[in-house]
Amino acid sequence: MSRVAVVTGAARGIGRAVVERLAADGWQVVAVDVCSDDAGLGYPLASRAELASLAGAWPGRVREVVADVRDADALRGAVAVARQEFGGVDAAVAAAAVIAGGVPLWETTDTQWDALFETGVRGVLNLARATVPVMLAAPEPRTGRFVALASAAAHRGLWHLAAYNAAKHAVLGLVRGLAADLRGTGVSSVAVSPGSTDTPMLAATAALYGLGEVDGFAGHQLVERLLDPAEVAAVVAWLCRAESGAITGSVVHADGGFTG
Repeated sequence: MSRVAVVTGAARGIGRAVVERLAADGWQVVAVDVCSDDAGLGYPLASRAELASLAGAWPGRVREVVADVRDADALRGAVAVARQEFGGVDAAVAAAAVIAGGVPLWETTDTQWDALFETGVRGVLNLARATVPVMLAAPEPRTGRFVALASAAAHRGLWHLAAYNAAKHAVLGLVRGLAADLRGTGVSSVAVSPGSTDTPMLAATAALYGLGEVDGFAGHQLVERLLDPAEVAAVVAWLCRAESGAITGSVVHADGGFTG
């Protein structure tokens, strides 16, 4: 029987790559994205067409759900879809995130701060609230997996991105606390911290710095190149598997040596 995952931030970037990797590995996936722009951000978010194209590439295996991770009821609705159409939830991947900043911390606006924490932190909380009880309801031995995308920014201060640093540190704290709460249950909680990955969000980060291209970020990584979203997705997909049970309450650095 196929395992079932719920993935947020699924329409593009690392989230999309995670959906594609899981589907290729035989999973059934509920792919969740807000598919609308945020007035507090200076760049466009993913579209409904992008989410639909993902589901269309994997008929019967990927189910699209338009939902805002800031809305707890909407995420519970996505989980209900997973249970009704695929039979349950075996893994949850919190990949929804936004970028804001480009100014010193003391000039960061409330709008920027709220955008980072509402999507990037409350969104992780809401996904945990919606999925963890379902995974705990599974019979023993349980192999539920909760994976949240943090960032190299959770481990190193970045110039003019202090609020983003803070949000990603919060994700690590949430994951570690959740793992402690899940002690002995067979359900794990893990963070993955990517480095500079070739995604639309990295392009938006470059724009905050007034850069015309993203290639300049490659020099921060020991691999001396940008990461491909599929590389990060491969790490996430392994962590979703039953065989990853030894890893919980910790972070996997899929960052090309950024923090090495």
